[in-house]
Amino acid sequence: MRVALFVTCLVDGLYPQVGRATVRLLERLGHEVVVPPAQTCCGQMHINTGYPRLALPLVRNHVAAFAGCEAVVAPSGSCTASVRHQHAEVARRYGDAALAEAAEALAARTYELSEFLVDVLGVTDVGAYYPQRVTYHPTCHSLRLLRVGDRPLRLLRHVAGLDLVELPDAEVCCGFGGTFAVKNADVSTAMLADKMRGVLATRAEVCTAGDSSCLMHIGGGLSRLNAGTRTVHLAEILASTRDGR
Repeated sequence: MRVALFVTCLVDGLYPQVGRATVRLLERLGHEVVVPPAQTCCGQMHINTGYPRLALPLVRNHVAAFAGCEAVVAPSGSCTASVRHQHAEVARRYGDAALAEAAEALAARTYELSEFLVDVLGVTDVGAYYPQRVTYHPTCHSLRLLRVGDRPLRLLRHVAGLDLVELPDAEVCCGFGGTFAVKNADVSTAMLADKMRGVLATRAEVCTAGDSSCLMHIGGGLSRLNAGTRTVHLAEILASTRDGR
């Protein structure tokens, strides 16, 4: 299958290793990966902060950038959720019915990474090797909007050498929420403290998730504690092998 990678802003700008890991994983599974160069921000930030009109050109660009792609995969639950649940709505709100129809068609073939692996490829064992004690944080958009359920856990359970430990109160938000962490810093910090308490209780070496944004928030807090626990994206774990390829 020819798969288009929707890189996302945070991965492109701050965590390029996540994009590389996603490509490496999909190619190892026998698929051709392309990265449409015209892709930009999906507009989620604009929509969520009350500027949907400014998101309209971004929706239009996104639809054009990925036109004709057989499948689009993103290592991000939140950006995938925006494509699925916001793009067509924004287009309709501003009277562009043709764009809304195209956005719906693209949304139907856009997948968060774990969804694509489990539901489209029918794979739970991707041949990964990661000899670490790991706990998994289900991010809000993947849990509540995409409803990925236990797909990431099913993938992690098949990773050789990995000791998977359950995260207490896993379904509780980490407190990031994009600009929520800026506009409501005190509340966000309190939520982060609760999440870190749960992560540290597992004695895990690694906390993983499917969104770099949540991992940035949690990882920043853990680094300030010098806790010894680090954050690693799910794609990076699934791309790891014994021989490092």
